[in-house]
Amino acid sequence: MPAPIALQLFSVRGECEKDLPGTLQRVAEIGYAAAEPWGYTGEALEWMGTSAKDLRSAFDDAGLACCGFHLATAALMDERIATTIEMNRILGNDFLIISADEPRMSSREGIMELAGILNAAANRLAPEGMWAGYHAHGFDFRTVDGEVAWNILFANTDDAVVMQMDIGNCMQGGGDPMDALRRFPGRARSMHIKEFGQPEGGTIGDGQMDWPVMLDLIKDLHSPKWYVVEEPGPEGLGFDIPARAYQALRKLGL
Repeated sequence: MPAPIALQLFSVRGECEKDLPGTLQRVAEIGYAAAEPWGYTGEALEWMGTSAKDLRSAFDDAGLACCGFHLATAALMDERIATTIEMNRILGNDFLIISADEPRMSSREGIMELAGILNAAANRLAPEGMWAGYHAHGFDFRTVDGEVAWNILFANTDDAVVMQMDIGNCMQGGGDPMDALRRFPGRARSMHIKEFGQPEGGTIGDGQMDWPVMLDLIKDLHSPKWYVVEEPGPEGLGFDIPARAYQALRKLGL
């Protein structure tokens, strides 16, 4: 059975701004089973000016699942987490992923604070059947007090906290995605699939990653629910690169 492949909508952000329902329809036509929105803050039951209910209808009309939502850290804290839960309950999404937190990931004290936020959120979300997680950027693989920041974070978070590795971002930051995936088996329940080192206009298979080896490692150690492609065109306009990325993964046997 083919693996469930989704698209991070930041890849087509320019298209979303022009026509969100039409963009979701086009994503589904390419073959994607789901999509992952970005940039939610937990302040209201809406995204990009679209109410949660209308957004759910747009997903349903396109035949797409909502496979995750990229959030600001604040969306999983204090009074905002209740709004965040309700937003994602309406969307039918169970992966609530902090997209980035460079300030906290820059010091051991900040990393430990972020670990505490994620652990508390994971406990709060568990009764809802939802998961809290953190998404990789290049800065997460800097050394802090002699250790890789990413490793400090996941060594101090519960197993319930999702490790959303982003292959290309990790490599861009000088990290070793295979090492990170081996260190924390079973925690990459959602994976971001992104190439590194490809020429302009290139996509998965055109860069430096050995994808057959990487995909075998991911399957063996993590069995993700979703493989999420993040392969944008210039300014998030156009569907050519996301379409070729999808086709490349299917040719790789995913």
